[in-house]
Amino acid sequence: MNNLLPLFLLTPTLLLLVLGLVWFVVRYQRGQLRQQQELAQLQEAAQQQALAAALVAQEDERQRIAAELHDGVGTILALAKLHLFAPGSPPSPEASALIDQAVAEVRRISRNLQPATLQQLGLTQALRALVQAVPADHGPEVRLEQEGTLGRLIPPHELMVYRIAQELLTNGLLHAQAPHIVLRLGVQQPGLLTLTYSDDGQGFDLAALEELPPPGPHGQPVGMGLINLRSRVAVLGGQLHYQSQPGAGTRVEAILPVTLLPVGTPTPTFTLNS
Repeated sequence: MNNLLPLFLLTPTLLLLVLGLVWFVVRYQRGQLRQQQELAQLQEAAQQQALAAALVAQEDERQRIAAELHDGVGTILALAKLHLFAPGSPPSPEASALIDQAVAEVRRISRNLQPATLQQLGLTQALRALVQAVPADHGPEVRLEQEGTLGRLIPPHELMVYRIAQELLTNGLLHAQAPHIVLRLGVQQPGLLTLTYSDDGQGFDLAALEELPPPGPHGQPVGMGLINLRSRVAVLGGQLHYQSQPGAGTRVEAILPVTLLPVGTPTPTFTLNS
């Protein structure tokens, strides 16, 4: 019995040591996990900042090119037409028609790069103008539907939602081969928009989306439209959901948190940096 006494005295000590070691390991693992989570959050925040910066630079470049087209090329074409029909020069209907066509094309490109309707009249009217610009005689029937009343958004969000809708419509016109396309803007609650694109076209394999790289500040040549779309939705902190299969059309839903301007606020300046 006396021989077992030291063992009895040692057992609680060993037990405490084992418990202490287990506690240390658990605490260390929790610390490692917390550090990994914090690192992942920092990386995600950095990625969002890079995305936002890339999109800001892109919009700044769009505005610069639009201004140069309107003020530079447009003015040159107008002056060329004046010289073409100077007194004493024989009129040339063909040349005049070509210059008019060039002027119209410059204006169209300028409007697409810098949508003045968005600044002046807001998102709904800008989307209506975007839909109406699709030729009705040799293109699909495109409709815009709206659920709920939408006020003005802060300029960066208004522009971002417009670009998302523009990307959806462009992708559909290029790839869907659909007789009908519908853009639907839903206002479920203040500060939350649902932008839905749907068509009855050829559809696509959803598995192909998994092969695309995640949104990042540098685009990829393959699937560029979808990458741009995902990037813009990610900058807004939104969600993007696809429904499609070959031969059964496509439906894309973007749930977008946005910031509304207070009622009565003057028309905002159209810039992504504001």
